[in-house]
Amino acid sequence: QRFDAFRINFKMKSCLTLLSLLFIFGSQHVDKLTEACSCALSHPQDAYCNSDIVIRAKVVGKKPLKDGPFGTMRYTVKQMKMYKGFNKIQHVQHIYTDASESLCGVKFDINKYQYLITGRVYDGKVYTGLCNFNERWERLSLAQKKGINHRYQLGCNCRIKPCHYLPCFVTSKNECLWTDMLSHFGYPGYQSRHYACIQQKEGYCSWYRGMTSRDKTTINTTDP
Repeated sequence: QRFDAFRINFKMKSCLTLLSLLFIFGSQHVDKLTEACSCALSHPQDAYCNSDIVIRAKVVGKKPLKDGPFGTMRYTVKQMKMYKGFNKIQHVQHIYTDASESLCGVKFDINKYQYLITGRVYDGKVYTGLCNFNERWERLSLAQKKGINHRYQLGCNCRIKPCHYLPCFVTSKNECLWTDMLSHFGYPGYQSRHYACIQQKEGYCSWYRGMTSRDKTTINTTDP
C-alpha cells in the first residue's frame, strides 16, 4: 500500500511538474508570438517619404500563397490613384503581405473600403505590413489627405524627431519636434493628423498646418 501511495504521489508530482513546464514554455511561446511584430511609431509623413509606393485602392480579392516559411497573402486591388511610385510600377494590381499577423501581416477587408496603402517594392512586387501606414481612406483627416497629395513630399528632406520624454530639443535646422506621445498620451495625435513638417525657403524645417481658404498662403511656424 505504501508503494502504491508513493507511486501515485510520484505520478501526481510528475504531472504537476510537466504542466508547470508546459505553462512556462507555452507562456514564453505566446509572448514571442505577440511580441514578434513590433513597430516604432511613425508620423504619416515619414511613412510616405520612406515608402516606394503610396496608393489609394479598393481590395477586391485575396489568395493565400505558400511563399516563405509561414506563407504569404496576396491581395488583389483596384487602384484608384497613385501618389508615389510611378518610377517603380505604373499600376498596382497585387499587394503582398505575411499571412500571419504575428509576423506583421496586415489584414484588409474585401470589397468594403478604399484604403490608403503604403509599401516597398521587391522584385517587381509591392509588399506591405503592420509597420507600414495602411488606413481606410475615410478615416484620414483632411490634412493627411492633402499631405499625401502634395505636402508630405515637400518635407521629405526634413527629419521628424519623436519626443517620448521631456526635455526634448531639436539639434539641427531640418528637424521638427514630434510631441504627440507627450500631449496626446499615444498615437495618433494632433500633429499626426493635422501637421506636416515642411522645408521653408530659408532652409529650415517647421510644422505646417493647413489654413482656411481665406488664408492659404500663411504658414504658422510657431504651432504646435
